[in-house]
Amino acid sequence: MVYSNDRGIDLHIHSSASDGTFSPCEILTLAKKLNLAAIAITDHDTIAGSKEAIDMGIPSEIKFLTGVEISAAPPPSFSCSGSFHILGYSFRSDDPVLNQTLYTLQMARKNRNPGIIERLKNLGFDISIEEVLEFAGAGQTGRPHIARLMTEKGFVGSINEAFDKYLGKGKPAYVDKYRIECGMAIKIISNAGGIPVLAHPSLINICNGRNFEDLIADLKEMGIKGIEAYYPEHSKAQISNYVKTAEKHKLLITGGTDFHGSLKPDVSMGSGRGNFHVPYLLYENLINSRQIGQSVFTVPRIKPKEK
Repeated sequence: MVYSNDRGIDLHIHSSASDGTFSPCEILTLAKKLNLAAIAITDHDTIAGSKEAIDMGIPSEIKFLTGVEISAAPPPSFSCSGSFHILGYSFRSDDPVLNQTLYTLQMARKNRNPGIIERLKNLGFDISIEEVLEFAGAGQTGRPHIARLMTEKGFVGSINEAFDKYLGKGKPAYVDKYRIECGMAIKIISNAGGIPVLAHPSLINICNGRNFEDLIADLKEMGIKGIEAYYPEHSKAQISNYVKTAEKHKLLITGGTDFHGSLKPDVSMGSGRGNFHVPYLLYENLINSRQIGQSVFTVPRIKPKEK
């Protein structure tokens, strides 16, 4: 089968195994319908979605990478706010250390939910943990499910409002959770035969006077292998800068939509908000890096589209 750079890829997709609303089966069906050349299901702190997709059988038209998105703490020398996440690709899904680490992180998510619900009750909301668990279904439960239930019950007008007013960091119903050190997350992915990548760098706010170049230099020493340069929230200029940074540090570049289904209804798989495209060449680079045991950087000659 011939794969062309004209066919896009999406290496950042969430399923119902975490906080997405599409099952792994529905994701594979949609990816085939959209003519995507390669995808990865990168659920938060779980690889259940990847495993389920593999067990069902990947359509021959689609290249598939095992994936995960691990919630991590920034390096000790950095004061950061925002979403500090490490993506992992093409690892052994049966690796015991990876699976045990993910189980610990899943328990951390689960154990903070009652505290969030208690705070919401104290704020006057009629909501229970039993309602949240029933609403979330079989996947792991977290703040997005609570936000969706709050929206369904009319407490807020949207999921974003739930986070902005109540569930986001520093808001009255926020409860912090355990996060693994980023160096450990990188090491665990690497030891499982995978490729660790810094997720959506624009969502990280570095607060102590240091810069993104410093952060990448530190992460590279820890073993990071790539940067998610292509992301719907990144402007053309940001994509260009992240690609240049990856080139400078001899790192891979990846990209994806961060698709969550109806949780983020304005973001479509493969195309983001309609003008987003991740070149197939990035998938080839990832595979080549696995085959020769080191990072391979090739700058895509397809220009990123304007937001």
